[in-house]
Amino acid sequence: MSPFATLTGSAPGVFIGITLALMGGCAFMSGQALASTWRPMWQAVPYALLLGLADRFLGYALFQGPLLSGRGYVLDALVLCAASLAAYRMTRAHQMVTQYPWLYERRGLFGWRALGPETAGRT
Repeated sequence: MSPFATLTGSAPGVFIGITLALMGGCAFMSGQALASTWRPMWQAVPYALLLGLADRFLGYALFQGPLLSGRGYVLDALVLCAASLAAYRMTRAHQMVTQYPWLYERRGLFGWRALGPETAGRT
């Protein structure tokens, strides 16, 4: 068994196809949905953990991968949690500067900052 398969519990193609492409997209969309409905950020973590379970099951059912791989589940869940939290933060930053342009300006991909007193009145 390759070192990658030992770490992830699945073949590289399965990890890329299911974890990154399919479930990563689901995690990204769940992060966006949580942020767009103004839910707290911590709620993205349980959803990512559930997606990690679904990811392990799909790898088992479709590609005969191990179902009960502790290291594989932890790695999958961490990747999905990172995707979900990144999407949450990007969506929240977009919301803040779009809905409150007189208060905030964009500060990179994931952030925003309050406008200073000299620029607070402009739109």
